[in-house]
Order: sequence, then C-alpha cells, then structure tokens
Amino acid sequence: MHEMSLAEGILQLVSETANREAATRVKTVVLEIGKLSSVEPEALKFCFDVVTHGSIAQGAALEIVAVPGEGWCMPCGETVAMEELYGACPKCGSHQVQTTGGSEMRVKEIEIE
Repeated sequence: MHEMSLAEGILQLVSETANREAATRVKTVVLEIGKLSSVEPEALKFCFDVVTHGSIAQGAALEIVAVPGEGWCMPCGETVAMEELYGACPKCGSHQVQTTGGSEMRVKEIEIE
C-alpha cells in the first residue's frame, strides 16, 4: 500500500512547515488528489491518521479535493476529460491521449495554531 509512504511524506512536509512557523498544532491539511493519480483517498485518510499519532498533526482533519482527469487527444487536437489512465478519447475513440491533468497530488493548504 503506497498510501502509507505518501502519508509519511505529507506528515514530514506538514511538520517542517509547522516547525518553521513555530506552530503548536496542525488543525487541517487540505490535499488535491487527481483522479488519475492512483491514490485511494480513503486508504490515504486511514494512513494519515496512523502516521500522525503522537505528532504535531495528531487529530488534524485531512480534507481531500478531487481533481478531474484531463488529457490532450493527438488526433482530435482537443483537451478532453479522462476517467482512467490510457483510456480512449471520449470524442473519437483514439488511445493517443496524453495526460495533462489529474495525475498529481499536492498539499494545497495547512491550517496551524
């Protein structure tokens, strides 16, 4: 389950930020997770709760904002919505679609005290 290592990386980033800002507690972490990122949001929430135990982020709320998949279809020359990696273009059926969005994961916001 790669969500555990992702949660550990998020905690490291959040802890460094909280320490740099002389915070005493992390209240909320907002993540953007792309639909095509291969990250299971519920598994990540579970792992985040586990890895934050005993840290400055213990009890912090983890909010996840879903980012839709998007790609550029070479034959159509258009940007199209994507439901899965390597899926067909919904307009022409071609599989020559280059992913342009929705494969990322980033910490968007951290609320601290």
